[in-house]
Amino acid sequence: MPSSDPLALVRYLDIAVVILAAPFVLLMDAPVTGYLVGAAVWIVTRLGGVAVERWARATKDPRTAVGLSFAVLMARAWVVGLTILAVGLAVSREDGLMAALLTLVAFTIYLATSLVFRPMERNTPPR
Repeated sequence: MPSSDPLALVRYLDIAVVILAAPFVLLMDAPVTGYLVGAAVWIVTRLGGVAVERWARATKDPRTAVGLSFAVLMARAWVVGLTILAVGLAVSREDGLMAALLTLVAFTIYLATSLVFRPMERNTPPR
């Protein structure tokens, strides 16, 4: 996360919401294992996706950039989906539901912020 980005908090709002949800999960006596696994898989895949997207933007070949972006998109979806399934089967259905709801909320925030920031990123000159 570049320190010179004035909109870094908004750009990573999904991660902030996932982290800030922890006290509410504890206070509401919600399934903690589902929350922890859902939060961990979301944050790891999100930050991994950011790293690969930066790498894709730095490549000169447009086909390579599109291929990397698509691969990251599909890998994130599979990893998150299989993790939710594994938690639901291994721990409890409630924990699987908690992980699914948490990642659904995080994805909705990520999608909304991406739709706002993507057009602005295309218009910035390369550094």
